[in-house]
Amino acid sequence: MKDKVLIVTTTPYMIRQFLMNDIIILQELGYEVDVATNFQSFNVIDEKSLLEFKSILNDKNITIHQIDFPRSIFSIKELIQSYMDIKKLLIKNNYKLMHTHTPIASVISRFVAKNISNMKVIYTAHGFHFFKGAPIQNWIIFYPIEKWLSKYTDVLITINKEDFNRAKKKFKMKKIEYVPGVGINIDYIKNVNVDKEKLKKELNIPLKNKVIISVGELSKRKNHELVIKALKDINNVTYIICGQGNLKTHLNNLAKKNDVDLRLLGFRNDRIELIKMSDLFVFPSLQEGLPVALMEAMCCEIKCIASKIRGNEDLLRPIDTFDLKDINYLKNMIKRELSYNDSDYCIYYKENILKFGENQIIKSIRKIYSNMHI
Repeated sequence: MKDKVLIVTTTPYMIRQFLMNDIIILQELGYEVDVATNFQSFNVIDEKSLLEFKSILNDKNITIHQIDFPRSIFSIKELIQSYMDIKKLLIKNNYKLMHTHTPIASVISRFVAKNISNMKVIYTAHGFHFFKGAPIQNWIIFYPIEKWLSKYTDVLITINKEDFNRAKKKFKMKKIEYVPGVGINIDYIKNVNVDKEKLKKELNIPLKNKVIISVGELSKRKNHELVIKALKDINNVTYIICGQGNLKTHLNNLAKKNDVDLRLLGFRNDRIELIKMSDLFVFPSLQEGLPVALMEAMCCEIKCIASKIRGNEDLLRPIDTFDLKDINYLKNMIKRELSYNDSDYCIYYKENILKFGENQIIKSIRKIYSNMHI
């Protein structure tokens, strides 16, 4: 009988987009893999895609456990129910290893796991809620919780340098590892070809227009409205966003108010083609761990600019980041980037992106799993 491993995360979107390589590695190492997540959550993935993903997991003999993880730390009733469900699951299945992702799911599952003997715990922090410039309430709520639970974490994996340095200095986990993200498929991205004119016509974008693209859910955190406001009075530009979420109506209304040609494309499987079609990738997020979308855009070798925050600063040159509070600087930056070519840019990012490749990350994760001695 195979030893069992449990992957825990708040939403199935995280598994589909970022954790399938982890699952494959564990299966290759001879483990039976279960996942525990909230499959009732449709906010960043539509129901059809969710059903298709369930089918993929079933085909890979992965057992799915529905846990109603909330996305807010203040959903007390749901937090308690999630705690009870995870506790029952861990006691029943005798897992040898639990690998947790996303803050709330990881807090709940590690709180249970501290009383479960003979089970190792790995926690990947995809970006702590407390960071340089974060709201004070994030530090008050999340910092003490994460510091306390670090005592019950066998391996803490951080994906950016700021989180790594803080945790190494302040936390009490048994071991800490720096793994730069979940990895991108560099060879695949580089081999994607696109007919820019044809794709523009399909999207009904005027051929004369420059195209700016962002990728990310339509949420406050992703901060797309900043770009819309910055684009006011910039002519012959179309702004496209790949992602879905509850701010669709708000963003459309804001674009009309500012006379911006905005296209909300929803979730797209062809985002690499769309990025390669575009003239500029803008990533205005308020908070990130190490953004995959930005890494993909760098690999596409188009110009990229991003907010001056943790994670983004691990990837871009200082000259390619902007202060979130200075909308005029962003407006001028967009104008500048659309008006001239920067050959140094392509050389720098072509070399820098290699360390974030999927093969490098897989090698690091495989080593961590192999050293767990489960």
